[in-house]
Amino acid sequence: MPNGVPTLLHLSLQSCPQQGYQSVLSLLLVAIPLLAWLTDRFRGKRGEKNSEDKSKRSWSSQREEALEHRLERLRSLLRMLTSLSATLNYERVMENTLDLASSALAGPRAEPSRLVSALLLFDQNRLYVASARGLSPRDLRAEFPGDKGVIEEALASGDVRIRPNPASDPELRRLVAMHSCQVAVIIPLVVGLGIYGLLLFGHPDRGFFTEESLEVLQAIAHQARTALQNAQLYRDLELEKERMADIQEETRKKLARDLHDGPTQSIGAIAMRVNFARRLMTRDPDSASEELFKIEELARRTTKEIRQMLFTLRPLVLESEGLLAALEQLSEKMLENHNQKVTIQASPDVVEDMEVGKQGVVFFIVEEAVNNARKHAQADNIWVRLKRRGELLRLEVQDDGVGFDVATVEASYDQRGSLGMVNLRERAEMVNGVLRIDSVPGKGTRVAVTIPLTIEAAERLHHSGLDS
Repeated sequence: MPNGVPTLLHLSLQSCPQQGYQSVLSLLLVAIPLLAWLTDRFRGKRGEKNSEDKSKRSWSSQREEALEHRLERLRSLLRMLTSLSATLNYERVMENTLDLASSALAGPRAEPSRLVSALLLFDQNRLYVASARGLSPRDLRAEFPGDKGVIEEALASGDVRIRPNPASDPELRRLVAMHSCQVAVIIPLVVGLGIYGLLLFGHPDRGFFTEESLEVLQAIAHQARTALQNAQLYRDLELEKERMADIQEETRKKLARDLHDGPTQSIGAIAMRVNFARRLMTRDPDSASEELFKIEELARRTTKEIRQMLFTLRPLVLESEGLLAALEQLSEKMLENHNQKVTIQASPDVVEDMEVGKQGVVFFIVEEAVNNARKHAQADNIWVRLKRRGELLRLEVQDDGVGFDVATVEASYDQRGSLGMVNLRERAEMVNGVLRIDSVPGKGTRVAVTIPLTIEAAERLHHSGLDS
């Protein structure tokens, strides 16, 4: 633009008369600074535009990097959530839950090292620290009744609770780590109608927990309670397998003892008597004939013992005719083999809709209780009663024997060789039943089991704490 000024001046002088030179020069003196200013302004605009374009490109690049970082964090969070769901180790689930929460709350540059976190689980009616980050050894031993402050509010509502200044909370102040925190977050781990435990987070920065971070923590809590429940079920299954193996081992030992004390010795006695009878036949045929009658009676008694053992191990009548028929046969065999009177009191339709597997467990509970009474109670009579109360089956095994002090026996039970009461409890648990044993020295014993027949009845039975 400035290079065009001389040309413009030359053309203006040629096109104007001589007397107009003065006015043209005056006009040009005004126009030249104006043209220079316009040129500078034009260049400035172009520079500003270029700078603005570079700024936009830089801002767009930063935005893309931030979005990419956020996307990668979401991918990492998803992978950790998937890993948490796939873990069946109970302790590892607890550790991974807190690690996942710490990673999810981490900023773009650094981990939130000042974050305090803990997983609290119920043990009976108290909360204890199952896993933690940032707590002192003393804090790890803390327990919480959950009946005060923000913990009580979270347990009552089942919702997230935020507590500013947690050091002033009546229960959270038990944790020394909370004295340096300005805010705490409580997230209940709700499973069905109950609460499994709590997730606790604290931080010195009052504004650390944003709405977005709380949503992330709630998602982690949801996944954690599912993973904890699955891990608990898996652990219970493993314990149940071990318990079943122990029951089978105890059954084998019992069978070995019964065989040793009964049929084995009887067969040995038969062999000795046969040998004795064989020698008598040449010297005293009459005495040999009498000995053979004794051998025959011993062999019949041994056969009955073996059949009794086979019936106890697997009562075929239970599978073919049901529980009541099996109990009647048990009563007959007790009278025949042990001269023990057992009376069955039950209506014909009391177990008509009960599955065969559950009937089998009930039979073995009765068999165990009756045998215990026969061996230890010195009872003249044993009564077996079955009653129906809606969706609950009531089983009672009562005797008129010598009785015993239940508390004293249970206190020293680990030193006893017999496992009768343990077997009763374990078999009652197999059908979700509630067992109660009442006995007074000199007044007999009553074993009572309340057995739910449906899942809903089992939930109500154990939730209400109904005592048999």
